Amino acid sequence: MKSLRSIIVALALASATLPAAGCSKDSAAPVAAAQGSVNMIVDETGFVPATIKAKVGEPLTLNITRKTDKTCATEIVIKSAGINQPLPMNQPVKVTVTPKDRGEMRFACAMDMIAGKIVVE
Repeated sequence: MKSLRSIIVALALASATLPAAGCSKDSAAPVAAAQGSVNMIVDETGFVPATIKAKVGEPLTLNITRKTDKTCATEIVIKSAGINQPLPMNQPVKVTVTPKDRGEMRFACAMDMIAGKIVVE
């Protein structure tokens, strides 16, 4: 009986931490913008890819399609660029930003839980 209780507690803890793991997703390798454009999706794990490479002064267009309702990323917010764009389900949305400085530009959902970054070189 005691081991059954331990299993139930372990399962409860595991299921409670799984959603949080998706909120901090970060792709292993940054995706370089080919000809100034990157195709991106929003799925249950977040923005894919979550890390994008761009160049200073060159416009970057994110072609974003949200593929699920099981996410809080129903819009993309890039505070440093003044962008807050809704992402309707299964409809491609173009978001263009021109990085002005080297470094990182963060993007996230409106709740700031699911995020990614644009690495500007």
